[in-house]
Amino acid sequence: MGTGESPNRKPVALIAGPTASGKSAIALRLASARLAKGLRTAIINADSMQVYRDIPVLAASPDADEQSQCPHKLYGAWDGSEACSAADWAARAKQEISAAHTAGALPVLVGGTGMYMKVLLEGIAPIPEIDPEIRSQVRAMDTGLAYAALQTEDAERAALLEPTDSQRIARALEVVRSTGQTLAHWQSRKEGGIQDDIDLHPLILLPDRDWLYERCDRRFVQMLESGAIKEVEALLSRNLNPDLPVMRAIGVPEIAALVKGELSRTEAITAGQQSTRNYAKRQYTWFRRQPPEDWPRIESSNVDFEPYFASLLQR
Repeated sequence: MGTGESPNRKPVALIAGPTASGKSAIALRLASARLAKGLRTAIINADSMQVYRDIPVLAASPDADEQSQCPHKLYGAWDGSEACSAADWAARAKQEISAAHTAGALPVLVGGTGMYMKVLLEGIAPIPEIDPEIRSQVRAMDTGLAYAALQTEDAERAALLEPTDSQRIARALEVVRSTGQTLAHWQSRKEGGIQDDIDLHPLILLPDRDWLYERCDRRFVQMLESGAIKEVEALLSRNLNPDLPVMRAIGVPEIAALVKGELSRTEAITAGQQSTRNYAKRQYTWFRRQPPEDWPRIESSNVDFEPYFASLLQR
């Protein structure tokens, strides 16, 4: 995931960071500053929870007033009965970026799902379909045995993984057994990424963790008071597959337990706040370590965005 400025490349801004770090507010401030100069902006969602129309409150999606200030795309674009993969989102995001450029607007990607952004920018590995029988065999293996097998069949990948990381171990093992090539082999052949075709202007928000966690806690309570319970009740009434992403979204299991009488309101709040903080911590770690070192990172809660997007306020 890199940046590069060229007169032949059209600009794309990216504002990323953990949940509750203030990304949407910065995006709206950028859009407002551009509008004051007669420049158009389109905000494109890059958050794996905000893609689902069933949970706008619980996903902290921009509200109607915020979305009325400039075009917002891919918010609530998927029904909860559909699983939106990183590849699915990237395909739609490419369309929205192209449409924004055609309309003379700046596309601004906003979200906290690093894998979405990674797939959009770098592309996706063209891994062939995994043999169902091999997948079934691998997924049924004990994690320790699967890790030992991976050490033999793809030692390079095994060395990168924790011995308890069952999901990634199984994925690497099923790929090498089904395709005869390692996961690294396929990942080195990624295709479909747009990073070489755009002029990317990224900004990562990494505010103080105590400040961030307090915001997470306060916002979860506000969500309960603003309709999150009704959202979960509506989801439960549809009897959706519990393995769907929307049913595993942060806060849904905890509120579902409240609705079913399995947790008290106090217990649900405590559990939901903890899940949110854990999620924010994972995002924080990802955005601190995974993006290129030359991507600007702001560690303050008071963000002066203009120096980072100065050139985007002049076009």
